[in-house]
Amino acid sequence: MRYLYLAPQSHMARRVSRPAARTATSGAPSRSKCGGSGDPPRKVVGGAALLAAAALCVAVGRCAPAGEPGARPAEAAGPLIAGVPHVKQKPDFCGEACAEMVLRHLGKAATQDDVFNAGGVDPLLGRGCWTKELAGALGRIGFKVGEVWHKLPVEGSTGRAATAAQRQSPPMGGQAVAVPPFGADPASQTGYAGASLAAQWSAVQADLARGIPSIVCTHYDDKPGATEHFRLVLGYDAKTDEVVYHDPGRDDGAYLRMKKAEFLALWVLKSPDGAMVIRLRMEPGDIRIPQRAAGFTAADFAQHIMVLKKKVPAFAGSAGVAKVAEAEAPATAGKPAGFTVALAGPFVVVGDEAPETVRRRATGVVKWAVDHLKADFFTKDTDDIIDVWLFKDKESYEKHARSIFGDTPDTPYGYYSTTHKALIMNIQTGGGTLVHEIVHPLMRANFPDCPTWFNEGLASLYEQCEEKGGHICGRTNWRLDGLQKAIRAGGLASFKDLTATTDGQFYREGRGDNYAQARYLCLYLQERGLLVKLFHEFVARHKDDPTGYKTLQSVLGETDMAAFQKRWEAWVLKLKFP
Repeated sequence: MRYLYLAPQSHMARRVSRPAARTATSGAPSRSKCGGSGDPPRKVVGGAALLAAAALCVAVGRCAPAGEPGARPAEAAGPLIAGVPHVKQKPDFCGEACAEMVLRHLGKAATQDDVFNAGGVDPLLGRGCWTKELAGALGRIGFKVGEVWHKLPVEGSTGRAATAAQRQSPPMGGQAVAVPPFGADPASQTGYAGASLAAQWSAVQADLARGIPSIVCTHYDDKPGATEHFRLVLGYDAKTDEVVYHDPGRDDGAYLRMKKAEFLALWVLKSPDGAMVIRLRMEPGDIRIPQRAAGFTAADFAQHIMVLKKKVPAFAGSAGVAKVAEAEAPATAGKPAGFTVALAGPFVVVGDEAPETVRRRATGVVKWAVDHLKADFFTKDTDDIIDVWLFKDKESYEKHARSIFGDTPDTPYGYYSTTHKALIMNIQTGGGTLVHEIVHPLMRANFPDCPTWFNEGLASLYEQCEEKGGHICGRTNWRLDGLQKAIRAGGLASFKDLTATTDGQFYREGRGDNYAQARYLCLYLQERGLLVKLFHEFVARHKDDPTGYKTLQSVLGETDMAAFQKRWEAWVLKLKFP
């Protein structure tokens, strides 16, 4: 075990900090944090105040390297754990960021994302860990968090202990019980048992003396309806009667100070039959950081969903339908409602059809296509998490393309927006265009220098597709008729000219013929078992063969490409659709 260093118990200049005013960068959570899983988030601030609180978590600051202090703590007349780096939280990851601070102090290369991933939170919920989930994550990592929920008997109550069910899944906080005003001594106030609160604080101090910090859940500040927020307690200055702590929600949140009376007032939360305090002891045991999965993690998706929820204020996730509180309606006016969100990594599917239909498309179309394309062609996920918006009909497609993205679609089927990192689809026209557009971000991640003819040829091949022998296979489609007419008219480009087209030439000059010729060249290669081979050899040789023409010749085994094209055209003329 690595022991935490205790600073000398000498006095220093005071650095007193009241809770920061709510600004766009201070990082306070937009929801209650101390509830157990299974309870829906309860609205604790409304209207503009909610939006301001939600914005508090936006900025992510630079973190000090492991083992380096985030700020040099001043000496205190009492226990002080020095050298703990300060970490700025990601949105709603205040508890996770507190855990990262301690882990880095212990020399462990772990992040707040790793802590969230260990919590097992469904990323579709679009939030960070609540207390139960955070305690579970810390326990799995190897911390001895001890008893987490501590009941404070309310004066005049029965004084019975909290039930096991309450401890496992306590209610959301967000309301204090008889919280004394700042500057008052909580132990002297009526409304809850000050002696019990003093005992809980004594336990925190005893741990500090042993070099053990505590993550505590507190009200963010003393304003009515304040949200809840995790902070990391690192010391106590007996001479000035101040608690020393790290606040993950602030850029300047290292070794802040708060009068103990103020801290205790913020620490008291409401429980079903009185009041409670929440504390997670950060005593290290056998610390083991879970192995990070390849690609996007649950934390990545949770952060993405938090942003997405600003566009989709009501959606159905895996945990059921999440409705916007009526009091929030004015803040979400004009935004789309009735949407369902489903994960099909690396894509997030959003649709306004029935929830079961959206989930079926996410699994049966998006995930199926991604899995099969990766099996044959692509080894890497997309560079970013991509949203797939499936609008139920032409009216919904055109309306929401304008209202959400500011676009006027130039196609009735759908399109990919690099600006918004989104596939925007009219799913009423079928799933062919959807699979086509899925190819492009995967191609960009795996073969960024792919020329347009092959990028569009492969993508359009799967506009009509099926599974054969565990592989995705293209079939004839509506492009065949125009291609056959062009062949009979003698209007097709040579394969050498097709592969040499620039983006502008491919899309502007003979656009329909170019798409069809590239697609049916890919279909020909597929039918002869050469398409996958062409892709991988082209990727390997593209620096020496940027157009792919030489690689195409090599894979086909052809020296006379003019003669091959005549045979290929004869093959195309025999094809049928439907």
